[in-house]
Amino acid sequence: MTKSICVFCGARMGNNPAFEQAARDLGDILAKNTWRLVYGAGDIGLMGTVANSAQAAGSTTFGVIPEHLMQMEVGKRDVDRFIITDDMHSRKKLMFINSDAVVLLPGGAGSLDEFFEVLTWAQLGLHNRPIIVANIEGYWQPMLTMLDHVIASGFADANLRSLFCVAQTVEEIESVLRSALKTASQ
Repeated sequence: MTKSICVFCGARMGNNPAFEQAARDLGDILAKNTWRLVYGAGDIGLMGTVANSAQAAGSTTFGVIPEHLMQMEVGKRDVDRFIITDDMHSRKKLMFINSDAVVLLPGGAGSLDEFFEVLTWAQLGLHNRPIIVANIEGYWQPMLTMLDHVIASGFADANLRSLFCVAQTVEEIESVLRSALKTASQ
């Protein structure tokens, strides 16, 4: 059975070419492993890059976008499955329930929102899907430091950090996904 990987990432490219390369490489890795991409259905920024790369390499794609972002994020209608939702919450929920694992590439406030929602769900015991933070070129280091501060300040148990993995490269993402998805299917 094909596994589906939800990718949260920016609708912008960011200012480091390594972010775009990571999105491109992740798309290739999804196809190489016959994993389906589940993402926010945008055709711009890192979102568009990962989707175009995945499609070009032969991966199936599942995009979910709220109506109000169709113009702003240039809804990518040539994906294998394209769903338009009423709101952001419905988008996140559909992306999550249609995936077996989550990868967080560099992104902005929307990516943070998506990550913290699935992390909170894991913390509450609502799921145990793998969550991988792609700390490309140290992009997410300030967030990881903040989470350590939250734990040190007594607002979360130390096991919060065990609810997600940190990968520094796309190759590490692939390795973690292979291991986690193999374990989950046993």
